[in-house]
Amino acid sequence: MKKEEVEKLLHEKVEKGEHVSPILPEGIKNYLIDIDGTITEDIPNEEPERMATCLPFPDALKTLNKWYEEGHIICFFTSRTEAHREVTETWLNKHGFKYHSMLMGKPRGGNYHWVDNHLVRATRYKGRFTDLVEKEVTIEVFED
Repeated sequence: MKKEEVEKLLHEKVEKGEHVSPILPEGIKNYLIDIDGTITEDIPNEEPERMATCLPFPDALKTLNKWYEEGHIICFFTSRTEAHREVTETWLNKHGFKYHSMLMGKPRGGNYHWVDNHLVRATRYKGRFTDLVEKEVTIEVFED
């Protein structure tokens, strides 16, 4: 799915005269992908010169581009700051990553606990990108 098609899907939606959040079509996932330590080596913001010279993890490039071609939405969500946007976009394009958007300024420090009114699934990167598989696990949820 091209960037223009994604923008159209996520554009303003109105139902019964009320603005509502858009809902993606069945089977389309909106992937939020970290950059440092996930698709390339873990480079801290304090060493931005390394951002231009690091190499991507080959399995990440292959898998993410496959998901893009399958019609999923790829958004990079990074702790890099706005000051690092240009070097980051240049790096992603140089290495051939296909993506729709990038959000800068994700909180640093890890150990995230995401609270949202939309369904959120989290997958911890452990050194290898592959297609996702289903697995039963225990999670923390709000009391009913």
